[in-house]
Amino acid sequence: MLRLLWAMSVRTRYFLRRYMPTNILLDLIRIRRGLKWGIPAMLLAVPYLLAASICTNLIADGGPGWLNLLVLLFIWNAMKFLIMGPVSLALLVRVRIQEAVARRRARRQDDAMESVAYTEASVA
Repeated sequence: MLRLLWAMSVRTRYFLRRYMPTNILLDLIRIRRGLKWGIPAMLLAVPYLLAASICTNLIADGGPGWLNLLVLLFIWNAMKFLIMGPVSLALLVRVRIQEAVARRRARRQDDAMESVAYTEASVA
């Protein structure tokens, strides 16, 4: 039974990561080229919060109860985008530091190779 539940949760997660628009967008933000779009993507939380507010008002005015599910979905998506902004900024800083270290290491290696070539040329 546990194995069946585990398999269903894995397949559900795969489906949601693969086909839901917000998850596709968040996956694109997480790659190296997309990290710079994390902070502007936080603005996408505003329409979701507005939609949640509209649905809440409809529910308060006697609307159908299934709108509560939409409210939860809208708030969940808004939270994903709000959290992704600072996370992408931290990831971008980490990647830029790693790239700077790699450039510095390559520069030092080139300088060392030039000094070895200069020493060999002066000996010959």
